[in-house]
Amino acid sequence: MTAYSDLMAFQRDTQALAEISGRLGWDQETIMPRGAAAQRGDELGAIEGVLHERRVDARVGDWLAAIDASTLDQVGQAQIREIRRSYERNCKVSARLASEIARVTSKAQGEWAEARANEDFAAFAPTLKKVVALRREEGQALAEGSEEGSAAYDALMADYEPGTSSSEIAALFDALRPGLVELRDKIMGSSVTVAPLEGRFDTFRQMKLSQELALTFGYDLNRGRIDKAVHPFCSGSGADVRITTRTAIEDPFNCFYSTIHEVGHGCYEQAVDPSYALTPIGRGASMGVHESQSRIFENQLARSRAFTGYLFERMSAEFETLSVAGPDEFHAAVNRVYPGYIRTESDEVQYNLHIMMRFDLERQLMDGTLAVADLPEAWNARFLADFGVAVDKPSNGCLQDVHWPVGLMGYFPTYTLGNVYAGCLEDAMRKDLPDLDADLARGDLNAATDWLRQKVQVHGGLYEPRETIERACGSEPSEKPLLAYLNRKFGDIYGF
Repeated sequence: MTAYSDLMAFQRDTQALAEISGRLGWDQETIMPRGAAAQRGDELGAIEGVLHERRVDARVGDWLAAIDASTLDQVGQAQIREIRRSYERNCKVSARLASEIARVTSKAQGEWAEARANEDFAAFAPTLKKVVALRREEGQALAEGSEEGSAAYDALMADYEPGTSSSEIAALFDALRPGLVELRDKIMGSSVTVAPLEGRFDTFRQMKLSQELALTFGYDLNRGRIDKAVHPFCSGSGADVRITTRTAIEDPFNCFYSTIHEVGHGCYEQAVDPSYALTPIGRGASMGVHESQSRIFENQLARSRAFTGYLFERMSAEFETLSVAGPDEFHAAVNRVYPGYIRTESDEVQYNLHIMMRFDLERQLMDGTLAVADLPEAWNARFLADFGVAVDKPSNGCLQDVHWPVGLMGYFPTYTLGNVYAGCLEDAMRKDLPDLDADLARGDLNAATDWLRQKVQVHGGLYEPRETIERACGSEPSEKPLLAYLNRKFGDIYGF
């Protein structure tokens, strides 16, 4: 065998083990007995140790040195690019640190859920302090020897969005924020009052309709499944891609739009060229590109006036009389802008402001200018300043998200980056699909999802993240299409 085929065979086994580790994580968040948390932490720590040994195996370096990438086709060159990036990264992190991060974050997840349920940040603070310290140590190890200007936070962010720095993200946020604040102020000053959807909605029927919506958007249940979790997520790749959602008896939109959001992630993974399975490019290009798929599914498509008209009819049939009078009022209710604590339940106008706040706070946690013990106070003060609402309890504040407990520092910025990408994609899609609204009004997503599949999803990680979006849209990503879309949509709803 050649060095390339030897390397790829080794890589496929490594990726298969990583998928097993991911399945353990899925089990932990869905059906694992609560009493198994400590043991699961040890199990994940052990498998992470094995994975780390494979990821830094000297043979990988030898194979890479023996391969002349110029002799490979486009796919082979992309595989080598990603393997080299991963190998160089993992060689900077010790097996001890990799295993300890896996062990501590696994246990932290259960402790966070308990602290969140008990509204007790102090009980979780010591564990969060460990997580922050471990991730800071990892970031410092990864940043060592990097070009001047690199930092531990940037090194961690590269795990989720290669090729993007915190300074670039900060510049994007600075360009986006004024337009979002101006739009929110217009909405809050509008004389139009939007009534929320009210009532009690059977959770069994919510799950039934959410499954129907998943199928409508193209999710393949032969290669996936839908379960319930505290925090909705997507897990897996290729032939086994699982999603979760949640239900609230007085808020069916929480279930439906969480499901559609995760279906966007799931459809991306299911659509990647099957010949890439269990290889470095056999998954989404980055978390920002991934988020572009989930957000365009959830927002530009599923919250559009055309599709909400269809959803109004389906909900009316499933739940009988609704509290809103017709499809126009229903569309407004789906998109209602109002002060709220929870990021995942936020409207499109304010969602990115939630992300900007987290971006600033986690950078402070990583550089040590914000102590974990002071996080609630810093969070509450910033939230009051940004949203004009005083946080009433930890579950509505710094305990609401699972990301920091499981060590995903550097992940949050990709949500807003995904929103920006989604704005660009919708702009390009509408130019190619002039009958899009007519399709959406019939609940027909085929043209839209086929467009995304061919333009973005089938390529997996073949291209770098920014190139993936540029090739799909025909231009460089910009915040302008997103702001234009938001102003059109909410100006229509709120009458300005």
